[in-house]
Amino acid sequence: MFRIMLAAMTILTATPALSHPLIIAHRGASGERPEHTRAAYDLAIDQGADVIEPDLIMSRDGVLVARHENEIGGTTDVAARPEFAGRCATRTIDGQAVTGWFTEDFTLAELKTLRARERLPALRPANTAWDGREPILTFDEVLAIAAEGSRRSGRVIGVAPELKHPSHFAALGLAMEDALVAALTTHGLTGGDAPVLIQCFEVGALQRLSARVATPLVQLVSAGGGPADRPDLTYAAMTTPEGLAEVASYAHWIGADTSLIEPTPGEPTALIADAHAAGLKVAAWTFRAENVFLPEGDRVGDDPAAHGRLRERLARFAGYRIDAAFTDQPGLFADR
Repeated sequence: MFRIMLAAMTILTATPALSHPLIIAHRGASGERPEHTRAAYDLAIDQGADVIEPDLIMSRDGVLVARHENEIGGTTDVAARPEFAGRCATRTIDGQAVTGWFTEDFTLAELKTLRARERLPALRPANTAWDGREPILTFDEVLAIAAEGSRRSGRVIGVAPELKHPSHFAALGLAMEDALVAALTTHGLTGGDAPVLIQCFEVGALQRLSARVATPLVQLVSAGGGPADRPDLTYAAMTTPEGLAEVASYAHWIGADTSLIEPTPGEPTALIADAHAAGLKVAAWTFRAENVFLPEGDRVGDDPAAHGRLRERLARFAGYRIDAAFTDQPGLFADR
């Protein structure tokens, strides 16, 4: 076990690039099972993923749960539940008006009565066979799945929680950072050798967490816009050499949109080299097999749902020396 834990420490902290990218199962094996379900996480582990990723939002009573967004109309059966019809609402989330059902309006007990559904049924119709089978998971339950998967596989399975909209929840009196630190403390995962990567698009949450835990932190950056909690800052500025140096003062990684690394197939930018020069590791998001998510040169045929050349795409990025890849189809890379 010591050897495995040492490996976990090596791959998740800011050390030189691996010979192959770490495979992070994006919301589990979400290309083959509804995202953020036990079925998706267990399949990802069995397929050889190094890390499983839960997006975290909060219930009304302050419990961290795994959902892509706090609006859950598209990922659960809540819209078909007449007892919750009156909770449909319109909220402003990070400056955008969103209509639906929001986790902050439900207690954990109420959320546990809901069942998960496939978020992209038109693209992934086979996944709908699992609709209605699985409950919403808490963060504690995801950590338990990773621990069970570690025992089952004989290798440490990391967890990469993403805090979604922490400023939004803070304004509601729901302290995501406190809940996250409490959970990690309970599970003994606050040290620098913990197989955990804490992600966030916001800056302030990561800066505050850097003073509370030694767990590796990932500053997420997109191809456009900027952090919701920093209207004075853009992701473009954060990915300059000067911006990356500032990120490195509180984080260990950047998690970058693939288009920031390779805007045109075969023509990488300097982002990876600049990040490594600043002492940061680089995770790229998100590698998906369906043509609709791939650049034209990596597509096969005209069907948006058909699979293109995802393995070749990741091989190019590995050649650029990315340190980790978020993917919906971790099983495609089990033999890397």
